Amino acid sequence: MAGVELFSHPALRTRYRAGLCSAAALVLLLITVLTYVPPLLVAYRSHGFWLKQSAYLEQPTVRFRYEVLFVATIGPGPGSFLAWSTFPAFNRLQEDRLRVPLVSTREEDKNQDGKMDQLHFKLELPLQPTEHVVGVQLILLFSYQLYRMSTLVMQSMAFLQFFSPVPGSQLYMNGDLKLNQRQLLNHCGLDTRYNVSVVNGTSPFASDYDLTNIIAAYWDRNVTTVFSDPNPVWMTGRATDTPFIINATIRYPVEVILYQPGFWEMIKFAWIQYVSILLIFLWVFGRIKMFVFQNQVLTTTPISPVLPVSPVLSYKQHQS
Repeated sequence: MAGVELFSHPALRTRYRAGLCSAAALVLLLITVLTYVPPLLVAYRSHGFWLKQSAYLEQPTVRFRYEVLFVATIGPGPGSFLAWSTFPAFNRLQEDRLRVPLVSTREEDKNQDGKMDQLHFKLELPLQPTEHVVGVQLILLFSYQLYRMSTLVMQSMAFLQFFSPVPGSQLYMNGDLKLNQRQLLNHCGLDTRYNVSVVNGTSPFASDYDLTNIIAAYWDRNVTTVFSDPNPVWMTGRATDTPFIINATIRYPVEVILYQPGFWEMIKFAWIQYVSILLIFLWVFGRIKMFVFQNQVLTTTPISPVLPVSPVLSYKQHQS
């Protein structure tokens, strides 16, 4: 009866005792280690044990900021263009190349969920009879927000561009304002790193409005938006008394957002993998322990339960 209880099983209805320094105790310790440690190693070495990134779907909250920068190319020369923007400082720099267009916009919430789904943008540029548009560059600025995990608030842009050797009368584009990530978002918190204007509209310097500089600075960001799959349609045959027209539809689609998982999400993902392998090891080594102790492969003291004697049987035996 000396020692401690090392093993018992309901199916055997027997408890097995032995000393703490006995061979049975050491073997039981070894079996326990082999039961719980190898599943951890297998799960870890099979890769993907720690969840390094995760994703979810969210439709962003996007609103057009009514800020535009527009350049129309009307010839091959370096100064052969017309320009206009919603930034007064930029317009003052254009002098005789400034041409004010007629602009109309409409944002639409198609499914009535409180979030805008697309922007309809139309620009009509008046032209002289001798002027012909062969290319356009257009920047539209947006407010872009995500809320489901971390809160991302930023200002972004859509860049529309098209050139043709044949003068056009109208350009039609239809595409998506897609989120572009070079960095995972956080799983919680507020991110306002890029909540600054893409175009420095108060600057008096022409270099701040150069499209090359604007795009280069914009692409230095780790999180941006791009106007993807524009499917441009260039129409020719403009009458001399009609303006050049740009029609653009920009959709705000549901996005796949990549983010860095939090601590508890990583633990949950790792735990699921570990337990799924551990169950197999528990079953295998449980059978091994049952065999070792039931067949007395190692010396232990088995203790079987004493069944209670029936009172009726005990009374009859006493009468006899």
